[in-house]
Amino acid sequence: MPAQSIKRIGILTGGGDCPGLNAVIRAVTKTAIQDHKWEVFGIEDGFLGLIENRIHPLDWESVSNILTRGGTILGTSNKANPAKFATGTDAQGNPIFADVRDKAMKHYREHQLDAVVVIGGDGSMTCANEMTPLGFNCVGVPKTIDNDLMHTNITFGFQTAVEIATEAIDRLHTTAASHHRIIVVELMGRNAGWITLHAGLAGGCDIILLPEIPYDIGVLCEVCKDRMHKHRACTIVAISEGARPIDGKQTVMQTIASSPDPIRLGGVAHVLAKQLEMCSNIEARAVVLGHVQRGGTPCAADRVLATRFGHAATDLLSTGQLNRMVVIQGGQTKSVDISQVAGKQRVIQPDNELLRVARSVGTNLGY
Repeated sequence: MPAQSIKRIGILTGGGDCPGLNAVIRAVTKTAIQDHKWEVFGIEDGFLGLIENRIHPLDWESVSNILTRGGTILGTSNKANPAKFATGTDAQGNPIFADVRDKAMKHYREHQLDAVVVIGGDGSMTCANEMTPLGFNCVGVPKTIDNDLMHTNITFGFQTAVEIATEAIDRLHTTAASHHRIIVVELMGRNAGWITLHAGLAGGCDIILLPEIPYDIGVLCEVCKDRMHKHRACTIVAISEGARPIDGKQTVMQTIASSPDPIRLGGVAHVLAKQLEMCSNIEARAVVLGHVQRGGTPCAADRVLATRFGHAATDLLSTGQLNRMVVIQGGQTKSVDISQVAGKQRVIQPDNELLRVARSVGTNLGY
């Protein structure tokens, strides 16, 4: 599509909520109005709003004073994949899925949208990529606290989540030391350990356990006993929700059959705390931060990054560069084809510098 033919764009936020979403909505809307005189429409609750035709205009005033707000003024959904949309259940209670992309495209055309800015993670980029063969024009903005999208060095929301997790770990040090306990704190991240690695280092954790490195419970037990033998007051363990023992499986809290991403990880901290208490004879407690990590006001760095992403997304549209996702590479704003991101996760590689740093300062990584 020639850049000059764009007159109306939509914005949607898909997947889990994340600090900085409103900053992107604000940047896209204001840049579109100020620099290009485009009309802007908000699509409610991610792709669900496109399926159900819940779309409304956004103007300058509707996105003013939202920079510092957490969450998203548009709402979001992590269950609405137009290519595989749950429409009900069969007699056995199993979900029935249907391809409703044509329905979503009908509403896209009814509102005369020329393109949509899709703000989301790998699931949202997959949904967008599956819509493009039907004439859906889009630009992606990488959103996830997990920091696990391919081809970008960082996603907005990650830095806020690390700050929140680090503050929690700081507070756990005092109570753990007072009671001479092991405290296992569980952090989000799915199959990528970025939050746990960064917050674990920033919080001075004694043990950091990641999905990318299976842990040896025997080694962990010896580390805890050795610390107590040397009169260390406590042991703080940062564990990612996707971590697993050697020859073991991830801890699954729930399976939601109707969701495009049915596995909900969680509870590994409770499992590990019980195991450590039994093998070390040291009192242990588990803390699961959960959704606290993704809520509240975005930090300054995420506000700036989200604003950069929103402005860059509008620039891509204005130059006719469709079906691409904005990325940060080497500190610079660039873009990649959205198909390169869809359905993929960026995990911590064995040669990552922070792993070497952690080992050098005496942090045990589970082996």
